[in-house]
Amino acid sequence: MKRPLVELKFRAPLATPGSRGCEPPHYHSGIEYGMRVERDVSIRLRDGVEIYADVFRPVGEEAAAPLIAWGPYGKHLPNQPERYLPGAVDPKDVTPRTAFEAPNPDYWVPAGYAVVNVNPRGTWYSGGRASFLSDQEALDFYDVIEWAGTQPWSNGKVGLSGVSYLASSQWRVAELNPPHLAAMNPWEGWSDTYREVVYHGGVPDSSFWPYIALRWGASTTEVEDLAGETREHPFFDDFWVSKAARFGDTVVPAYVVASWTDQGLHTRGTLEGFKGIASPRKWLEVHGRKKWAYYYEPASVARQRIFFDHFLKGIDNEIKDWPPVVLELRERHSLGSMFAEKEWPIARTQYTKLFLDGESRSLSLEAPTRAGFQSYESVDKAASPDHAEFEFKFSQRTDVVGHMALHAFVEAQGADDMDLFVGIQKRDAAGATVPFPYCAQFDNGPVALGWLRVSQRELDPVLSTLHQPVLKHQRSLPIVQGSVVEVAVEIWPSGTRFEAGESLVLIVQGSEINKSTAIAHYKHENTVNIGRHVVHTGGSNLSYLLIPIVRDIGAER
Repeated sequence: MKRPLVELKFRAPLATPGSRGCEPPHYHSGIEYGMRVERDVSIRLRDGVEIYADVFRPVGEEAAAPLIAWGPYGKHLPNQPERYLPGAVDPKDVTPRTAFEAPNPDYWVPAGYAVVNVNPRGTWYSGGRASFLSDQEALDFYDVIEWAGTQPWSNGKVGLSGVSYLASSQWRVAELNPPHLAAMNPWEGWSDTYREVVYHGGVPDSSFWPYIALRWGASTTEVEDLAGETREHPFFDDFWVSKAARFGDTVVPAYVVASWTDQGLHTRGTLEGFKGIASPRKWLEVHGRKKWAYYYEPASVARQRIFFDHFLKGIDNEIKDWPPVVLELRERHSLGSMFAEKEWPIARTQYTKLFLDGESRSLSLEAPTRAGFQSYESVDKAASPDHAEFEFKFSQRTDVVGHMALHAFVEAQGADDMDLFVGIQKRDAAGATVPFPYCAQFDNGPVALGWLRVSQRELDPVLSTLHQPVLKHQRSLPIVQGSVVEVAVEIWPSGTRFEAGESLVLIVQGSEINKSTAIAHYKHENTVNIGRHVVHTGGSNLSYLLIPIVRDIGAER
């Protein structure tokens, strides 16, 4: 099935390469740190446009396996440890030759690989107009894979590696199945730009999306006008379809790494990618740490090498013994154990309803017969926002692993719309909130998050399940003032162990659950909220939280 044809908007660049410390391209080759380093290598795409790459490869004559890192951040920008201080990257795990979120050549080249860092079309000094996660970019990436697979120094088997955008771009090119693409390692990358970045549950992001457009916007030509396109396409239409991955066409072997911690950015899309790709040989690893640090830590790099050694170099190694799924069951910040499973989502999951009780402010396995409610002031006027809260205390050890969903009856007093912000927290037996790593930079995160603009509550009947409601996002359905409406809120996946006496807490409020002043973090400052929100419970309004309980989780790795 062909993708819809969409017309992209372009604008003058938001910055010049020179203003970002990037010098004009000048090809040169030499031996640096025991590697053959070629800078500003010209690659000509199928339409004649010339783009540039840096290639790090072994000095000898033996053919190397190419690893391509494709992203708009700039091949010349080193992955300085100070850029990642909140992300806990160990300075020993990167070098000045490591591009942002890309493989470290100082490790991979001595192992017989060639690291290829690319400036895509229209970024920095590469020719053409820059577009992002577009059909054109996927075709360009295809061309570079074929270029790398046919160079005299190449062994003809190309791998893809990198974090965030460098993973998201892998989803797009892999669906085209370039002949020389032999393996991919998408490490935490979104796959549905609308649902996972720009509009969380229909609530527009006001911080990360504008910021990231600036980060991507250095060019000597033109760049895609993401801000203008976002204004023109408030609903999920063909434009946003063109920026979403088509997983079913992907058959390349894949080692997919996700985290529970990138709520609001990469968690959902990475797991959707693993579920959706048709690759007959695929593995999933889900951790509970910070993505940058986890990508570069030696144990993770060793697993990457096992994967690439097998598929790019033909080495018979322990990958044949890898379980299909390995996931971390978190207990608290930086404390958890890895377990092996056969599939994702875990087939034996027991989806369990915890009913909201507004009178007792609790969650219960039994549906309350009496009607109740909790209400809160929806406009954030204090450091600690007003909210509705419901708690469930576990009587025995319980592992909650997978998608949660809030099915609730809500009311917006005096308004025809409302934005709901939903958070899941863990409390220890003493009643203290247990923090987790969050969005690569923070240490005070929740278990999981969800969002909903209630006027966009219409579900997609094909994609939705009870445990993962997926919204159509194709029209606005205002609330009739004074009415109570039923909603389903997708809560992003998580994996958490609760001991006896510990609690799961559901928070519902009208503003951000986890606030941040960082610009490289999403915010939802343009809400529709006014007045009070009411969450109705019990009686004829049986609101409940669906949680995924997994018994006898797999053997510890």
